[in-house]
Amino acid sequence: MQTNFYGRDFITDLDFTKEEIDTILDVAWDLKMKRSTRQPTPYLRDKTMALLFFFSSTRTRSAFESAFAHLGGHPAFIESTSTQISHGDTEREIGQILGRMYDGIAIRHCDWGLGNRYINLVAEASPTPVFNMQCEYYHPFQILADLMTIMEKKGRNLKRKKVVMSWAYAESYQKPLSIPNSMALQFPRFGLDFVLAHPPEFKLPEETIERGKEEARKSGGSFEIIEDMEEAFKGADVIYPKSWGPWMVTTDANQAGEIIRKYKHWITDERKMALAKDDAIFMHPLPADRGVEVTDGVIDGPNSVVFDEAENKLHICSAVYALTM
Repeated sequence: MQTNFYGRDFITDLDFTKEEIDTILDVAWDLKMKRSTRQPTPYLRDKTMALLFFFSSTRTRSAFESAFAHLGGHPAFIESTSTQISHGDTEREIGQILGRMYDGIAIRHCDWGLGNRYINLVAEASPTPVFNMQCEYYHPFQILADLMTIMEKKGRNLKRKKVVMSWAYAESYQKPLSIPNSMALQFPRFGLDFVLAHPPEFKLPEETIERGKEEARKSGGSFEIIEDMEEAFKGADVIYPKSWGPWMVTTDANQAGEIIRKYKHWITDERKMALAKDDAIFMHPLPADRGVEVTDGVIDGPNSVVFDEAENKLHICSAVYALTM
C-alpha cells in the first residue's frame, strides 16, 4: 500500500504509479462498503471543493459532487459561463483564486487543443490539488471506475483477460478521444490483453500507443490494434465500445462527419456481442447513442454493467479525495 498522496494532482492517468492505483482501488472498495452499511466517513469535514465545468455533464458532475458530500465536505458547482473567465480571468488567476478559497479544484474542459492545457496551467498556479474531470486527452477518474468494475466482475487478477476498447459509430457530435486514450495508458499496466479496435482514421496519438505497449510488455500482457470490429470481439471478456472523433486526421467538423458516416456498421449489436465469451460484460461510460452506437438489446441486456460502472465513479472520486486532501 502506498500513502504518499497528500496534495497531489490527478490530471493524467500515469500521475500515479500502478501500486498507487492499487491503493486507490483498495480505498474505493472500503468506502463503497462503508456507504452500503451506512457508516459515516467524514474525512473531509469543513473542506470545500470547486467543480469547474466548461462541458456539460450528468454522471461526472453527480459523482464528484456526491463523493465530496459523503466525505463531509461541501462541493461547489461552477459553470464556466457564470464566471468572469470570458471577461479575462486567466488560468493563473483561476488557480490562485480558487486554490486559495477552496481545498481542491476539479475541472472538466474538453475543447480540442485547449482543455488539457487549461487544466495544467491552473494546476501550476493552484496551492491545492487539481483534478481532471475530463479533457480532450484524458479521463482518469472514468478509467479507474471502469477498472474497478471489471475487477468486481472478473476478479482482481486481470492477467490474460481480453479487454476490447472499440470505436463505435455515433451521430451526436465529434466526441473526445479521452476515454480510449486514457484506457490505452492505464489498462495495460494490469497484465491484461488489451485490444484497440478502430477504423484507420481513428488512431490515437502515437505516444499513447508506444507507452501502452511498453506498459503491456512490463506487466506481461499484450497490446493489439485491429481495424475489424468483429475480429476484435472474438473471445473477449470485456466489450467496451465508444465513439470518438478522427482528431488525429482532422479537426474540421464537416470533414470529420464525412469520415464518421462511412462506418455506420460499427455498432455493437447482439450478433457481434455473441462473438465474445458467454460471460463477457458490456461497458459504456454513457450517454450512449442508442440504436447507432449500441442496440437496446445489448445495453439493457444481462451482460451490461453500465450502471455499476457509473456508480463506481463515485467511489473512485471518494478514494482520490480522501487520499489527496
